[in-house]
Amino acid sequence: MNRLSKSFINFFQKEQSTGILLILCTLISLIIANSPVQIFYLELWEIPVRLQFGDFNFFNFHGKPLTFETFINEALMAVFFLSVGLEIKREIYAGELANLKKALLPIMGALGGMIIPAFIYMLFNYGTQTQSGAGIPMATDIAFALGVLSLLGKKVPMALKVFLTALAVIDDFGAIVVIALFYTQDLSVFHLSIALMIWGVLLFLNKVKIYSLVPYLVGGIIMWYFMLNSGVHATISGVLLAFAIPFQKGEKKVNFSKLQHLLQRPVNYIILPLFALANTAIVVNSDIQNIFTQRYSQGIFFGLFLGKPLGIMLFSILACVGKISKLPEGVLWKQMLGVGFLGGIGFTMSIFITLLAFDPISQQDYINHAKFVILTTSLCSAFVGYFYLKKILFQNHSKITN
Repeated sequence: MNRLSKSFINFFQKEQSTGILLILCTLISLIIANSPVQIFYLELWEIPVRLQFGDFNFFNFHGKPLTFETFINEALMAVFFLSVGLEIKREIYAGELANLKKALLPIMGALGGMIIPAFIYMLFNYGTQTQSGAGIPMATDIAFALGVLSLLGKKVPMALKVFLTALAVIDDFGAIVVIALFYTQDLSVFHLSIALMIWGVLLFLNKVKIYSLVPYLVGGIIMWYFMLNSGVHATISGVLLAFAIPFQKGEKKVNFSKLQHLLQRPVNYIILPLFALANTAIVVNSDIQNIFTQRYSQGIFFGLFLGKPLGIMLFSILACVGKISKLPEGVLWKQMLGVGFLGGIGFTMSIFITLLAFDPISQQDYINHAKFVILTTSLCSAFVGYFYLKKILFQNHSKITN
């Protein structure tokens, strides 16, 4: 690959630091959740969040006040999804996905990395009450994956970094589609219609070339409220807003770039760490050895650890054999396998889908166990991917220097 955009390099550096921070937050959360202050820590996330305007409580979730944890997952994560949506849009218009020929390989890899893990999960869970978790092993955590890859230093071919980044971005988009299509409950046509009408207005403003961010952000907040009460997950409003905000090359894209830059630090250093702290407060009890005997646990483990590399490799090979794309210059298939294992790092998106897949009242044990399996499997995938790539890259580096 002859030329890389400055924005891609900045994005890669940003994501690798976020991945390391998320690892630290996860470890801290697990330690505190199993310490003498366990009860206080767990109750912290259940504190109600209220913002009153007279008798109107703005943060109201299906008639119930939001807790601190739900506020993070429903409101703050909508900002995260806005950031993800902006990155996807930038990649499509002016990034690594702008060239269809180059984009087809990570597109196919991401597609395989979603289909095969979901298929493996369903092999274990089809016809059971846990089959709704099929979306859990479909996701790749971009920050964690790039964070692990960055630990390998300069030996990693830049084309391999680009492939993993593009694959993870497409994977995020696939996860968003899955959430919108399959994790919608108690649909309110009234609220959804208003949310979509607001989105239509924002698209119209885009069409008539209104570049000021103010009407988009105000409209996005209102759209979020109605989406919150529609039954469609509220975070989808962040993605819809991202695709409504105008993007043009040259000087006219300044507002788009400003918003991306404005969101970068709060998303990476506040929102995602809060999400990690709130959602990895897992109490490890004495029956931990029985967790991996459950069908949904096995589906998640084998879906992420084996399904991801298998799907990414299989569909990438099909793309190259079918001559619709080709392997990037300087990248070997054995290196692609290592990236496939890194694709098995689920974490943020996998945990997020877990919260939607299982009922928080009747299936709370499933949620806690699934989170633990996601963390364990992500650690296994990171460990295997890192040491496998380290061995392969070291061998390749030695051959070049000799």
